[in-house]
Amino acid sequence: MQRSKLIIIPVVVLSMMLAIAAFLFHWTIDRIYVPEGQSLQLRYKGPLIFGQRIQAEPGMWAKEGQMGILEKMRGPGRHFYCPIWWERKLVDDVVIKPGEIGEVTCKLGKNQEGANFLVDGDIGHTEYKGVLRKVLHPGRYRVNPYGYTVEVKKRIDFTSGQSQKVAGWVEIPTGYVGVVTQLSDNQATGVKKGVQDKVLPPGNYPVNGREQQIDIVEIGYRHSTISVEVKHDELGETVVDENGEPQISDPRSGIAFPSADGFPIHIDFTGIWGLMPDQAAHAVRTFGNVDQVEKKVVLPQIESICRNNGSEYKAVQLLVGSDREVYQKTCLDQFHSVLDDKEITLLYGLVRHVYIPKQVREPIQRAFIADELKLTREEEQSTAKEEARLREAENKVELATDTVNADTEKQVEEAKAGGQREAAKIEAETEKLVAAIDKETEELKAQAVTILGEATNEGKKMVEESKSDRFRLAVDAFGSPQAYNNWFFATNLPENVELNFLYAGEGTLWTDMNKANGGFGVRGIIPLKSDSTTPTQQRPTR
Repeated sequence: MQRSKLIIIPVVVLSMMLAIAAFLFHWTIDRIYVPEGQSLQLRYKGPLIFGQRIQAEPGMWAKEGQMGILEKMRGPGRHFYCPIWWERKLVDDVVIKPGEIGEVTCKLGKNQEGANFLVDGDIGHTEYKGVLRKVLHPGRYRVNPYGYTVEVKKRIDFTSGQSQKVAGWVEIPTGYVGVVTQLSDNQATGVKKGVQDKVLPPGNYPVNGREQQIDIVEIGYRHSTISVEVKHDELGETVVDENGEPQISDPRSGIAFPSADGFPIHIDFTGIWGLMPDQAAHAVRTFGNVDQVEKKVVLPQIESICRNNGSEYKAVQLLVGSDREVYQKTCLDQFHSVLDDKEITLLYGLVRHVYIPKQVREPIQRAFIADELKLTREEEQSTAKEEARLREAENKVELATDTVNADTEKQVEEAKAGGQREAAKIEAETEKLVAAIDKETEELKAQAVTILGEATNEGKKMVEESKSDRFRLAVDAFGSPQAYNNWFFATNLPENVELNFLYAGEGTLWTDMNKANGGFGVRGIIPLKSDSTTPTQQRPTR
């Protein structure tokens, strides 16, 4: 028994020491703390002595029990992994700031067939190697760097042909749209490679530059002008000839063409045109960008249409008359037709100025001035005649005005007289009614006095009758006038009166008046009957 105790105690102590050592080892060597903003990457090294060492498939994540790096990382907090079997590594989270995107490349998985290099899916849910089609938006992400690499990018500008394209964090301002060029087919959405008809409205867009490119196209109207270069003086003012026409400094500038009669003609032309949102994709697909639309379509068509139509007119026709209006309308209609076919909107096209040679312009201007002078004289004569008619009409108006004024004054005076008569009549009737009312009022006052006197007399009579009736009722109540008088006499005596009745014999009554006890006293002696032998007892009475 003693020997068993000696064996158990060391075993218990050893067990406790081993437990404490295991606890300390677990909380010191095994424990690893992952702070905020980081994650824990784990690689399984395999069994130390016992067990089967199974390597993960090359190019794949290690599965449960396989040696290699695990796909899932552990987040912030306390974790326990023994460094004997696990390789532990802290990895910083990927942070995408506002105005940035993250392009993700998957390094593990199957190889894709064909030329397609974009991978569908999200981080942790991919099957193939390659660039993820979906980019990371601004935020914080836990990414295992063994399987994925993230390239943070802002706006990416690059040139493709003659067009400036953007990707990455794309900002489309107000007044613009984004034309999308798809670089590869997207089987998930059915989008085909090429320029897409659907455009992006103004806003912010994260765009994967490996999948899409964006052309930012201005929407709305702009003007394109072809004008002749004229001479300017030192102050910058336009130099003109004696007729006020600008002088051309470069004969090759503007739209130049020979007229039908062989004179050199120059004109200025301005076209107001633009692209609408539904036309932007076609413009990018066909011409490249808005500048190319202007260079390849608008300006060449302006020159071609104006030259071809202008060559059919003589110089005189382009200077004055209705022929110039026809020329303007013809150029505008043809310009409309050409731009409509190319899906470009034309608001207006205007021939602003026509430069005619001086030898043609001066005779025409002199003849035109003579015609204008003739028309001016004719207009002056017509004006004089109309002025005479105007004066006559003014005199008639003045006469009619005076007549109307006189008639108006007459009507006013008549109206005043009639009003005064009516007012006097109303006043007399009013006074008559007032007198009648006053008479009736006095009669009512007299009646009131009479009624008041009668009422007063009647009231006094009723009061007196009431008093008399009261005395009659009182007498009736006491039974006789003598009893009522005695009662009235007794109730009206002063409160300090004393009555003493003294016996003095039959037939004797005398009264003694004196002052007793500060008051007025009356002493009376009432005789007794003859058969009375005992005098009455004296009783004071108040």
